[in-house]
Amino acid sequence: MKILVAVDGSSYTKRMLAYLAAHDEWLGSAHDYTVMHTVPPVPQRAAAVLDRKVLKEYYEAEAEKVFKPIRSFFTRRGMRAVYLGKVGSAGDLIAGEAEKGGYELLIMGSRGHGALTGLVMGSVATKVLANCNTPVLLIR
Repeated sequence: MKILVAVDGSSYTKRMLAYLAAHDEWLGSAHDYTVMHTVPPVPQRAAAVLDRKVLKEYYEAEAEKVFKPIRSFFTRRGMRAVYLGKVGSAGDLIAGEAEKGGYELLIMGSRGHGALTGLVMGSVATKVLANCNTPVLLIR
């Protein structure tokens, strides 16, 4: 199965990884994993005065902070994954990657805000569910 694992490095990502570790059916070489993290863009005014190389290195370093412990998690279990860092709106980018990448499943953690909070503030999970036809496994 081709699986996209969306991560942000939060405690919700750790819960999702714990869930994966506790459920052998999600682990193993039978699956192809892509681990994705989105970095919020630097404001345009700031980005305009920064060297492109410096900006690119910043985005890569921010993604690597999240990927490092996840790489360790996958390596300890003998699993391989592709790591994908993108810059922009998390909900839009995750839903877009799930669709265009032909993934059979998207796994992500969720904060689990109540309906009112989600309505007022919105959430990445809500945006992904609204814009994605790929099955989503939300771990709370």
